[in-house]
Amino acid sequence: MARERQVAGGGRAVEVAPDRLEGWYARFAVRNEGVRETRFEPDAVTVTAENGVVAVATVPFGPLTTEGTVTGLAVGPLVDHALISRRIALLLVRRGGHSVGIARGGVVVQSRTDRHLVQGRSAAGGWSQQRFARRREGQARVALRSAAEDAFEVLLPQLSEVDAVVLGGDRRALESLREDRRLTPLFERAEPRILDIAEPRRTVLDDAAERAVAVEITLSGP
Repeated sequence: MARERQVAGGGRAVEVAPDRLEGWYARFAVRNEGVRETRFEPDAVTVTAENGVVAVATVPFGPLTTEGTVTGLAVGPLVDHALISRRIALLLVRRGGHSVGIARGGVVVQSRTDRHLVQGRSAAGGWSQQRFARRREGQARVALRSAAEDAFEVLLPQLSEVDAVVLGGDRRALESLREDRRLTPLFERAEPRILDIAEPRRTVLDDAAERAVAVEITLSGP
């Protein structure tokens, strides 16, 4: 089943596994009175239905080599591109934990996961609140330092052997890791899309490996 979420400004986005992509588009055509045209760009494939619904697929691991507009439904180039088996480095980080791994064809083949206590916010005021905040920030720094070390030890040595890097988790935590110069080559290879994930653990990493190769399609219109 495709994963679905609402997007800012209206509409919704679905994540479709590569092997389900052709069937998804076939059902899209049936639901929306057929397809008027398909437009190919290096980073997106836009399918416009006869009833005005528009489906924009973000090309993962682009660019797509096919360009131009054709009449009707013609997503073969996107499907073929998505079905290519790729070796992907995964870096998932939240303030309380992280998980890094190497996946092939959506399956994790190497990983390392660690969790750290980062306390929630305190309702207390005055000096007590300030001490709590300092302790919490200290815990967060330890957690991020551990994430940086594992990313450096597990992912960096294999960076030349992977086809892409996919990030997930808390954007502020990822931005903090980006400041570590050792990880600059990793972030330079990262896909634009950042996966929204739960607190990292091995099962979350397995799920992220599958989602990393899925095609995200944004639907808008009538």
